[in-house]
Amino acid sequence: MSPFLFATTAQILCESGSAIRLAELCKERGANRVMIVTDPGITKLGMLNDILPGFAKAGMAVEIFDAVQADPPESVVMAAVEQGRAMKADLVVGFGGGSSMDVAKLVAFLAHPGCQQQLADIYGVGNAKGQRLPLIQVPTTAGTGSEVTQISIITTGETTKMGVVSPILLPDMALLDADLTLGLPPAVTAATGIDAMVHAIEAYTSKVKKNPLSDMLAREALRLLAANLDEAVHNGSNREARQGMLLGALLAGQAFANAPVAAVHALAYPLGGHFHIPHGLSNALVLPAVIEFNASAAEDLYADLAPLLVKDLKPGNAASLTAQLVSELAALSPRCKLPTRLRDAGVPEDMLPQLAKDAMLQQRLLVNNPRELTEADALAIYRKAY
Repeated sequence: MSPFLFATTAQILCESGSAIRLAELCKERGANRVMIVTDPGITKLGMLNDILPGFAKAGMAVEIFDAVQADPPESVVMAAVEQGRAMKADLVVGFGGGSSMDVAKLVAFLAHPGCQQQLADIYGVGNAKGQRLPLIQVPTTAGTGSEVTQISIITTGETTKMGVVSPILLPDMALLDADLTLGLPPAVTAATGIDAMVHAIEAYTSKVKKNPLSDMLAREALRLLAANLDEAVHNGSNREARQGMLLGALLAGQAFANAPVAAVHALAYPLGGHFHIPHGLSNALVLPAVIEFNASAAEDLYADLAPLLVKDLKPGNAASLTAQLVSELAALSPRCKLPTRLRDAGVPEDMLPQLAKDAMLQQRLLVNNPRELTEADALAIYRKAY
């Protein structure tokens, strides 16, 4: 067995209805001034209305930063950090999708009174060092797994993103409450659910840090996600399916936080950067083509996963099982009424070479891919997905 290090969020609370106790959970951690980082949609929908009175009841100050946007730029991060510093927050809550949770991680680090680093100093792996404020993450989508990862992805330019990766960003608690996801539209449920599946698949086939714990988590994540995705998409009020999706996304997050993702994500990021295609949908659009490309190097691993996803699996060799896995993954988007081709998502064909060039900037991810991938390979994959 190869040596490995496994790290994850210290506590996980998986319970429908548990968000109502958020103030109590903050109080248990000694907090007096809590900052909640979220997006305008959350406040507009009133998703915090039943939660906020608990803070006053507990004698705690609470402020909301609700200007997070998808693919958050540095300006949003720094506005949130400044608010956290100004209120002297002593605990941060990320409440929402992956973008809100990613921003909350950086606020918890950069707004700590002892922090001497700037945002520009901490991009990359292991550059954020020191202490952070206590951090609780409350996902309202079942997809990113940000509640259990040490990664924060930020938009740094017109079309570019960078990651801050450091153990210091691992939250203290992840709170999984299916009630918060009951109103999610089918398209968002589908895209985020497929995103979580990609996390599990890429963790299981990750070349560099694949390990027995990440493998176990990835397989159970896929089992849960495959068993609940259709029901969550087509019958969104099913609380049991929603809780299963949240747990599946969290387990996939634990897996890829320790056995990192690869080419699917590397090729998805430019789609988000240039065309603001939601991250989960970007992954879904390139997923089948990337797996077909990787099959020559990883078909035994894909064959392991096929029984977890394909209901009527036909016996066969690794190549046959991998082909059935690709077919099932390709069928997910049309079944969930998502776009299935890059052209359907508004990507112009003449942009494919630029996308391939941009994908090669994601070397942090590409080193984990089971098969080496060149710019020409990336272009061929985009063309196949077009």
